[in-house]
Amino acid sequence: MKTDSEQDRIYSDPREQVGEFVFDQQVARVFPDMIGRSVPGYDSVINLSSVLAAQYVQPASLCYDLGCSLGATSQAIQRGIRVPGCRIIAVDNSPAMLEQAVKRLPATTDATPIDFVCADIAQMEFKNASMVTLNFTLQFIPLEQRTALLQRIQAGLRPGGILILSEKIRFDDPVEEQLQIEMHHAFKRANGYNDLEISQKRSALENVLIPESLEQHQTRLKQAGFQRADLWFQCFNFVSLVARKG
Repeated sequence: MKTDSEQDRIYSDPREQVGEFVFDQQVARVFPDMIGRSVPGYDSVINLSSVLAAQYVQPASLCYDLGCSLGATSQAIQRGIRVPGCRIIAVDNSPAMLEQAVKRLPATTDATPIDFVCADIAQMEFKNASMVTLNFTLQFIPLEQRTALLQRIQAGLRPGGILILSEKIRFDDPVEEQLQIEMHHAFKRANGYNDLEISQKRSALENVLIPESLEQHQTRLKQAGFQRADLWFQCFNFVSLVARKG
């Protein structure tokens, strides 16, 4: 059952103090509108997950959607799967997000099942996986926990399995970093956000979303045991990598 998203106006009123960003009920209600207007290329990354699922998901395997939010990636994977005996494990640590995800799940009986799980992905173990997605999720995991998480994902993948890692990135060149930030803000303005909303949300995310460079992500993925980590999508300062297990 699909539900329409409300318009994101969370940061439209001035605040004396901006608290840290949390994935609560207020965010869950507006999340599709928020992320679509805030993350350039988001719809492309999510929709193309179905293409990658069709190519890489193996029979009788598990697919993990980590940090699944409202389940958009899970549903894209579900549409792409062409082999029997699979299940999709959609994991998030926000009960509010999962509540909305269940409401948005189409009532189908013949599609690959999606199991929604409320858990901390940094504490999970993975098994029998042929596809794992971390779409704009790792950036919210504490830096000191990221390598161990990727190692556990790699260990739980079948040979030939893939991890899709999508992230906001930063740039070591300060001129390029500033250019990318300016273009991202221009994208938000073009989608109806004003400077107050952009500024207040940036303050809310400052200590919550910690971006890294593309090179840091590729190095960590290789250290975690992935055979390759290739860039397949970029729009401004948002990228997606496909990491393969040999």
